[in-house]
Amino acid sequence: MIQTLIVDDERLARQELIALLKAHPEIHVVGEAENVDEALEKIDKLQPQLLFLDIQMPEKNGFDLLEELIESPSVIFCTAYDEFALKAFESNALDYILKPVSPERLKEAIAKVSVQISDKERVKKGSRLLESQQVFIKDGEKCWFVSVGDIRLIESVGNYAKIMFGDHRPLIHRTLNELEQRLPVDAFFRANRKEIINLRFIDKIEPYFSGGLLVYLKSGEKIEISRRQAIRFREVMAL
Repeated sequence: MIQTLIVDDERLARQELIALLKAHPEIHVVGEAENVDEALEKIDKLQPQLLFLDIQMPEKNGFDLLEELIESPSVIFCTAYDEFALKAFESNALDYILKPVSPERLKEAIAKVSVQISDKERVKKGSRLLESQQVFIKDGEKCWFVSVGDIRLIESVGNYAKIMFGDHRPLIHRTLNELEQRLPVDAFFRANRKEIINLRFIDKIEPYFSGGLLVYLKSGEKIEISRRQAIRFREVMAL
């Protein structure tokens, strides 16, 4: 069963989608939200695997919601507007369905979801790496064997990740969520949606905008830790 949250400010639209989803027993709707703030609360509480997400909502839109999330569930945008399609896929949305939602189009999207969630579960079952363990990194014609502990920073670049160690910054075809599942939890920390830092490379920490933190690495990079992640960071670092 795929735990699913529907986020749409129109009650009728939510009800119509729930009715269509009854034809898909693999989908379990665990909740509904009519705005971004309510959705954030329910995502934290319910931990859904899938979001059906509207774009145009009062005050904050669907993209604003994704910006607030560190690890996003699979996302299918459901909207009456087609001009946001490119931005939706740049946000790593799995699919983009125009309202009114047709049963055939919904079936296609759910088929994609099933494959993606199966892949995510397989990655989660993989064993975590050790700091002392060497990994093979290939970028084009260049290859490196690198100790995990020598990686200071990982940065998201769409569906790729930039791995920073020494003077090198190769790109590999992995998402940050995939890499986070493999990295040792006592050494690496998800600072925000775009970056994972190696805690061993931290030089100093300063308060930052809106309750966040600014971390300086020994190599000179400055990394913002989002307000939501700063709470967890303080617990991890016992600040």
